Amino acid sequence: MRLYNLFPTLAGPFAQWDRHLARAADMGFDALFVNPIQRPGASGSLYSIADYFALNPALADPAAGGSPEEQARAALRRAREQYGLRPVVDLVINHCAADAALLREHPPWFLWEDGRPVHPSCDENGRRVVWEDLARFNHANTRDPEGLHDLFYRIARYLLDLGFSGFRCDAAYQVPRATWQRLMDRVRAERPDVLFIAETLGCTPDQTRETAAAGFDYVFNSGKWWDFQSHWLMAQYGLIRDTAPSIGFPESHDTPRLAAETNGNAAALRQRYLFAALFSAGVMMPIGYEFGFRKPLHVVQTRPSDWEENTGLDLRDFIRAVNAVKSAHEVFQGEHPTELLDSPNPNVLVMWKGSTRTREEALLLLNKDVHNRQGFRVDTLRRYVQSGGPLVCVSPENPLPFVPEPFDYELRPGEAVALIGQR
Repeated sequence: MRLYNLFPTLAGPFAQWDRHLARAADMGFDALFVNPIQRPGASGSLYSIADYFALNPALADPAAGGSPEEQARAALRRAREQYGLRPVVDLVINHCAADAALLREHPPWFLWEDGRPVHPSCDENGRRVVWEDLARFNHANTRDPEGLHDLFYRIARYLLDLGFSGFRCDAAYQVPRATWQRLMDRVRAERPDVLFIAETLGCTPDQTRETAAAGFDYVFNSGKWWDFQSHWLMAQYGLIRDTAPSIGFPESHDTPRLAAETNGNAAALRQRYLFAALFSAGVMMPIGYEFGFRKPLHVVQTRPSDWEENTGLDLRDFIRAVNAVKSAHEVFQGEHPTELLDSPNPNVLVMWKGSTRTREEALLLLNKDVHNRQGFRVDTLRRYVQSGGPLVCVSPENPLPFVPEPFDYELRPGEAVALIGQR
């Protein structure tokens, strides 16, 4: 999957999504991930849903005609039929808005403490963060398990009826495995094609593996934070690879913008997108990354007026080229055996991947340094591969017409050489 994350309150009303859909399709994305579009509570947070069966008024365009649901259905139909994008939306069932009517109507569905709803929380760098605008559902011990399960099923059906065909399951690891299994079984009995993608960021590899084992089609990996050196990413990859394929990303709506972190370093943005795309089975990129946006995507404050004009960056051609490489080679589309190999230059990453479904293997030479050129020289690249045949350069930029021996190449800042062979 090549997911373009359309953040709804930046994109604006449903009727105005077409320019974003067209741009995503032109860059080679084949799926669309949309953050929550349901009516939020008093905090205004997209993830604090007060009414699961009504849409966010900010996304309706009175001039477009029709109800908000009709406008959403029309936009999602165009995404599928006109632009070839499979729409996926956030499914938020770990919690709802603390001011939702559900708390008054169905108190057994929630966790309570001293007469007050329990709020979700997490540990962030040693500091406890509590979301007081949210109330946690009581998945494990509710006195009305059938009623709670039916609520989750009706939420999923409502979103599917709007035109979505999959879900990014928010805070999936905080919801019991049995809850997900029952919901997925019921939905898939009617719609076998529906995707369930687990959001597992912030949990341990064992928690991710346990969550994925519920039957999720994908999980997200943590490659965005990797330093291209530490062992932990490959350890996580090895633990989870056989359970579910993963989706990588260079940034997300939960992280700072990479362009802001790197002061607009285009080489860093290209490097991170390419690595996320070619390391993982799937890739996700948030709206605005292609232009080097610096304003973070905020679940409460972001509006269409936050669109950044004239950033001086336009990575669309590069992203299109990376997506074309990914879609053309099966070895970049699955969770295949992957190894980090010794490099004569410690500033150059050497990564090997071998497909378990075809004879393809890939060799990636990546300049870790986004500020300086780095040389890479070996007598032969065949020491790194199993192939007896020729290696073909499929790099998204500056592709080599042939692969010389000895191999002597100076990588530009952040540049990668991608090579394909047949075992």
